[in-house]
Amino acid sequence: MGTSSDLLAAVKVDLVRLLGAWLDLVFDRPTDEYAARGWRPEGTAKRIAFWCWSAAGVLLIAASYPFVLLGFWIRYVAHRLDRIVAGLGVLVIVGVVALVWGGLSALAWDRLPTAGFRAVLAASVVATVSVGLCWAFARHRSRALTLVFAYPFGVAAVFLPPVTAALFSPTLGTVVLPGSTSLAAWLLDNVLGVAGLAATIRARFDLAGFAFVGMWFGLAVPVGWALGLLVRLADVVRPQEQSRPRR
Repeated sequence: MGTSSDLLAAVKVDLVRLLGAWLDLVFDRPTDEYAARGWRPEGTAKRIAFWCWSAAGVLLIAASYPFVLLGFWIRYVAHRLDRIVAGLGVLVIVGVVALVWGGLSALAWDRLPTAGFRAVLAASVVATVSVGLCWAFARHRSRALTLVFAYPFGVAAVFLPPVTAALFSPTLGTVVLPGSTSLAAWLLDNVLGVAGLAATIRARFDLAGFAFVGMWFGLAVPVGWALGLLVRLADVVRPQEQSRPRR
């Protein structure tokens, strides 16, 4: 019960702060927080403008705050993972990933045909390299490097192993590859159909073989950037103290 009330109180503080910042963009309100809450401009025209601007702010904040909450959750998960890596060491984490996938590769050697073993082995290499690169860029504590490189490689560590395995496993390939083809067609028809971009991509590239890996790595980049931007949005709304200063 206490946790729910604390969460609602924190959300209320965020909403009040965001609405106040929105009003300050146009109106010169008192700097004191309590005085600003009851402040209204003088004059009918200014009051009408104040209420219209306030209504627009309420709608904008209502539409955007769910993304802020998602950013809080992503930031929490990222910090938890960062603490685990800091406590165990990156070599241990990468070693565990390699050990898990290596164990699956060893099982595949005895129980699966050659194609299945190659699928698991290729996926293990992709997962291990992606995790290592994600940590390598995040360790510099640079917001730019974390956003541009660490988040995409973190997403790639999730996206690429099953796609890589699907290239070598007929069973997995019948599920992953047709779905990837359908997704690519939808993206070309609905997202990239601008200025002939979709037609150019279709003319120059064939979605076959390792092109599927390139496609999903290409998707990992904007998805990683989107996750990083949500975390940055959460930092703007509710800054969190860092244990080490960022550059």
